[in-house]
Amino acid sequence: MVNHFVWRARRVFATYADRLAAFQPNARLYLLNAIIGGLAMGVFRLLFNFYLLSLGFEKDVVGNLISASSLTALISALPMGYLVDRIGHKPALVAGGMALVVALSVMVAVPILPVLVAMNIILGLAQSLSGVTTGPFLMENSTEKERVYLFSMGMGVTMTAGFVGNWVGGYLPTWFSGLVGDGPTSTAAYAASLYAVGGCGLAALLPLFFMRPKKIPAAERSLFAPFSFLIKNPGLMGKPILPMLITSIGAGLLMPFMNIFFRQVYNQPDPVIGALFAGSSLAMGLGIIIAPPLADRMGKIQLVVITQALSIPFFILMGWAPWFEVSALAYFIRAGLMNMTGPVYQTFVMERAPQNSRAMVASLVSMANSFGWAFSPTISGWIQVNYGFSPVFILTILLYLISIYFYWRFFWRKQANPVTFADNV
Repeated sequence: MVNHFVWRARRVFATYADRLAAFQPNARLYLLNAIIGGLAMGVFRLLFNFYLLSLGFEKDVVGNLISASSLTALISALPMGYLVDRIGHKPALVAGGMALVVALSVMVAVPILPVLVAMNIILGLAQSLSGVTTGPFLMENSTEKERVYLFSMGMGVTMTAGFVGNWVGGYLPTWFSGLVGDGPTSTAAYAASLYAVGGCGLAALLPLFFMRPKKIPAAERSLFAPFSFLIKNPGLMGKPILPMLITSIGAGLLMPFMNIFFRQVYNQPDPVIGALFAGSSLAMGLGIIIAPPLADRMGKIQLVVITQALSIPFFILMGWAPWFEVSALAYFIRAGLMNMTGPVYQTFVMERAPQNSRAMVASLVSMANSFGWAFSPTISGWIQVNYGFSPVFILTILLYLISIYFYWRFFWRKQANPVTFADNV
């Protein structure tokens, strides 16, 4: 039994090493960009809200700024997909990264509300541009052999770097407080830390300049090709996108409020919640990295359905456990199971899209993932004020179950006949 397990583990590691060795130079440069950028964004997400509060802004202003960037990312996804088709992947990645650095730097340099709103809109545009470019870029710079490993490694290293960023970000204001001559919770300390994030963002751009873009024939960059594909294949709006859209609505109801949940329901202090969130990011990163060999063995859709279905009992335990330790453990396990197959499913979707329409498909995927985060938090806030967290958990679990059913119905049940986007729902 033990020998069989050891043999199996060695075989998995050998396969993983073989797939990593197959990564193309552009893909390796992208991963380096993802590591540095993930580190920067981990610090940014931890400190920026604290920076706003230190300036005297209320929590509703913080929420409105988050909504501004999320809504912009949602609205701009399709135009950005078209833009990526026209200018190419390398310029799009560089432009997205540069816009993000500029938006962050201006928000720190000129922290007045109109500027903050404008820069959050630019931040949403930057996130949208980078988001819709990533899938087509990874498709273009991989083969079927290592593709799912590259998609998973890209998101996995980003999540893991984000964990490091969360940890480092907790200490940065203290380190900079001595240099600025003020306390670690002062505006000056937070501003210095965020300027360091901007410098890290600039460093993340460097690998992108060494990429060698692949030339795409003019016929495959036709102005109307993506829109023509969308019109001819209305199933694109249903089968691949609908389950993601439903999941996004459910996630938007609960995930933005998990810190409030752990504070109000289990009376946990901020350091404990921060450590819990950092550990969750690490769990998601590790889960994403181990997903490819599982997908090779089980099949992409089978892995998506099984892992997301397995996460539901832990979701229930997380919401109604009598002790914090049990809820926290369920939170870790649920995060790993629910999120580990994101890159696997993205690979599944992108493999079925023609090259000249991949940016359009990536735009629709981005819109589906952003939709719930743009609108659901407002609904959830009203429910929480009037009825507490239990209805929010129930609605989220129901929506997740519906999305799992659609994954199974659209793709697994029809496995004998390969599904394409041309099939109508």
